[in-house]
Amino acid sequence: MDARRISTPHDIHAALRAQKAGVTVRVAVDALGGDRAPEVVVDGALAAAGELLRVILVGPSGTLRELLAGRESPFVEIAAASERIGSGDEPVEAVRSKPDASLVVAARMTAGGQADAFFSAGNTGAVLAASLLHVHRMKGVLRPAICTLLPAVPLPVVFLDAGANAEVRPEHLRQFAIMGQAFATEVLGLERPQVGLLSIGEEPTKGTQTTIEAHRLMVEDPRIAFFGNVEGRDLMVRTVDVIVADGFAGNIALKVFEGTARVIVTEIRNAVTGSLRAKLGAAIMAPDLRRIARALDPEEYGGAYLLGFKRPVVIGHGSSGVRGIENAIRTASRAVTSDLLPTIAQLITTSVDERPQPASPDDAGP
Repeated sequence: MDARRISTPHDIHAALRAQKAGVTVRVAVDALGGDRAPEVVVDGALAAAGELLRVILVGPSGTLRELLAGRESPFVEIAAASERIGSGDEPVEAVRSKPDASLVVAARMTAGGQADAFFSAGNTGAVLAASLLHVHRMKGVLRPAICTLLPAVPLPVVFLDAGANAEVRPEHLRQFAIMGQAFATEVLGLERPQVGLLSIGEEPTKGTQTTIEAHRLMVEDPRIAFFGNVEGRDLMVRTVDVIVADGFAGNIALKVFEGTARVIVTEIRNAVTGSLRAKLGAAIMAPDLRRIARALDPEEYGGAYLLGFKRPVVIGHGSSGVRGIENAIRTASRAVTSDLLPTIAQLITTSVDERPQPASPDDAGP
């Protein structure tokens, strides 16, 4: 891969480690999740499904059968769910009061083993609540975190928490670092990825009291290859491999990035169609321009992992189109066929004191 060029998800898929050849994965998909559900979700499921990737569409049977009419697939099945949780519903109350909601049924199926992973582009809070209630956290995990990839040169940057936890304690941020480091190892193929803590300055004393204490915990934890504090300007320049933040700051940073990326892509398109000379230049640069546009397009990444659960849970943008749904379903399947979850579980449950410690000068031989 050219180290000078921005990467896209297509560049990293081949690097996913520990793939289990020939394993069939079943992904339970909330067919009613998203702004354009269920039509777009059904189309995305049909695009993603195949011999080794079976999709279970969870939603109203009659509606889903109508949408599949004439293009049924042996790799797509329907699981009935009669209720829907909307984007405006209070997450915890909705999950409790609507046990037959599509995303709740999908979470329950995943917990019970009828599916290997769960995806929804619906209410993020409700997906989190349903996963906590049914899928359950890994042993030792204090808070699940939303983990996504930000495009950078030459590899994407792992970024978490992107919005699951608005308020955190220092220990939560330390666990996010451990989970993000495992993600970078298994998804990007990095042996010992470096972790940065998002703050308002590089000095250890900068930031909130929570950030300052989290910095100290990460310095002292031998499980973490800790670089130190990083700032917002480091999100795309790849100062580190993993950036950790609380969900409040992380979600704001992610939305700012996505909005900026959308403006950049739009302006590039306007610039290359503005004159005959621009169109001629664009024709020559078309492959590179398409590459940049793909790298900055959230649809290419599809979904973000909710790390910390016993089974893979993936959330998508409510505005996802067919390509975004397709890629998100594939994202969910990759967590099943990789060592991502076992690696996180092993690191989280290993105490700091159990890790091999560097030898002290007194231990050195003559």
